[in-house]
Amino acid sequence: MSGITYVRGDATVPSVKGVKVIAHVCNDIGGWGKGFVLALSRRWPEPEAAYRAWHRERASNDFGLGALQLVQVKPDVWVANMIGQRGTRRGSRGVPVRYEAIDTALSRLADPVIGLAASVHMPRIGCGLAGGTWSRVEPLITGRLVRRGIAVTVYDHGEGRS
Repeated sequence: MSGITYVRGDATVPSVKGVKVIAHVCNDIGGWGKGFVLALSRRWPEPEAAYRAWHRERASNDFGLGALQLVQVKPDVWVANMIGQRGTRRGSRGVPVRYEAIDTALSRLADPVIGLAASVHMPRIGCGLAGGTWSRVEPLITGRLVRRGIAVTVYDHGEGRS
């Protein structure tokens, strides 16, 4: 079992062969417009459209903290919309990240990734606008994906960004 591979680059352009799943964290209020989702939307319209429809129809689906939505954007590329933050603002209740929700979404991601024989690619999920810390997120990824034999690459994009 190898650990997480760290590279500098753009998580929306994984440079490995085979099927790839690009995983990222979304909020639970239907907001899409800041952070990593902008890079996704510049590359493909489908993840945003699927997320917005998922939120709009939430009364009749599983949209909520810990939920997972897989969206195919190319024959060999999928995007995993994972609901891992409560709202979008920092306030009296702290930062928006919800580690338990990220853990649940990663757990739900493992079987489909194994079924696709895919690798997983991501920025430092939950650590940008969501306000989380990598020391809390990294063990979740290791526990839910790496320990199941899934290759995970984490991308650091640009200077001073995590």
